[in-house]
Amino acid sequence: MTLLEQYSLLLALVIGIGGLIMALYGLARAMGPARQESGKDVPASSGVLSQNPVWGRYHARYYGYALLFLAFDMEMAFMYPWAVVYKEVGLVALYDMGVFLAILFLGLLYGWSQGALRRQ
Repeated sequence: MTLLEQYSLLLALVIGIGGLIMALYGLARAMGPARQESGKDVPASSGVLSQNPVWGRYHARYYGYALLFLAFDMEMAFMYPWAVVYKEVGLVALYDMGVFLAILFLGLLYGWSQGALRRQ
């Protein structure tokens, strides 16, 4: 397959996906026109009007959980490609992954020392 054929296939896929999105959007607009109702713009939970403001803030302790989740999520995102190329690269890949895991472990120790893993 030549380079021109590859790019033309990519262009056809992009145009096809764009057309599908537009067709689904048009179908949704044709099947269910939106009606303006006064109750649709009011924040409610289970049919009860909320007494709290809409843009409430979360407590700061949840940010630690979020950062730890992102750290270990990124670890899993990098472990798969590393496992694929490990046989080709060899011991250098093992050292690289060891350094990466050591940095993540230091982040875990820091979060632990700050009380991010403590139940409250």
